[in-house]
Amino acid sequence: MAEEILFSEPGARWRLVAFGPVFCTVALVIELLTGPVVHWFALPLFAALLSGFLYVQVVAARRHASVELTPTMLRQGTEELPITEIVKILPPPDTESYAPQPWETARTLGELSAVPRRRSGIGLRLRGGALVQAWAKDDEGLRAQLESLLAKADGGAEQ
Repeated sequence: MAEEILFSEPGARWRLVAFGPVFCTVALVIELLTGPVVHWFALPLFAALLSGFLYVQVVAARRHASVELTPTMLRQGTEELPITEIVKILPPPDTESYAPQPWETARTLGELSAVPRRRSGIGLRLRGGALVQAWAKDDEGLRAQLESLLAKADGGAEQ
């Protein structure tokens, strides 16, 4: 049985692949309405090329920039981190401070060298004291779900 997914970001959406054909169709309609020259060969070729490039980008983003949280596992890209390894969720960065907090320079979860573009980091302290950065577009949503999971785990340990 599959685990309940508490938080999920796919990394990219498949609808992006349709942008190439849509834009080329718009260009074709404009050419049909306004000009004597219609690029019957070039527009479908460019539509196919754009779709191909976008397909590769969507596959890569879905593999390397996706986030999924279940009650037992946090997956960031291709890296999976058991929730039991997380000891503490560190406070968000201080926007007033020029000095970064220690977790802001820590290793990023996943195989990427840094937090992916348009995503924000969340500092985590792991068992053994290591600091890492989790990340998401909706970092507040992921933080809230992680805090809820840790509160349940701490509540269950005290009883």
